[in-house]
Amino acid sequence: MMNDSGSGIEPTPLQNVSAQYVKIQRQYQQILDRWTPYVLNRWLATAGLLLVFLLRIVLAQGICLLIDAHAIYLLNLLLAFLQPKFDPSLQDDLMADEIEEGGEPITPLPSQRDDEFRPFVRRLPEWQFWLSSTRATLIALFCTFSEVFDIPVYWPILVVYFFTLFALTMRRQIQHMIKYKYIPFDIGKARYGGSK
Repeated sequence: MMNDSGSGIEPTPLQNVSAQYVKIQRQYQQILDRWTPYVLNRWLATAGLLLVFLLRIVLAQGICLLIDAHAIYLLNLLLAFLQPKFDPSLQDDLMADEIEEGGEPITPLPSQRDDEFRPFVRRLPEWQFWLSSTRATLIALFCTFSEVFDIPVYWPILVVYFFTLFALTMRRQIQHMIKYKYIPFDIGKARYGGSK
């Protein structure tokens, strides 16, 4: 029997596995590419998946450490989504260091920051935020079926810890937004091009 190349050499089992892996990876990427334009549907599916995860937690009556780890991971993703890719506080620090070293500060063109248009570029794009949170929720959901992750902990401490962490990090992020005058959302921004 000849393979597709016509050389008459049989593929090895490792080549077969590799070819199947590439085929599955290509199909997975095609599915993701089809979902790309449907932002609301993607997030609704993720919210439904998160609801299934929470329902599983309620029915399992435990796995508090897994919930907390998953919530902290989602909080980290949210913070990366809200932060600008090029942090203005780091640029200010670098300019201050150059002045202290005796060098001349680099002035961007135009000379005033308020004159230039700087679009908001996220550190974590929306697509990556959605994909990472969906993957994390799926992994956490599958972990609920294993007894290994059902570690006995005093759950009120975890809840207080998460809400304290959430309040502190969001306060710091909001102060950063106010200080450097950026809004990570399109709400309230002018739209041009007319209504379609």
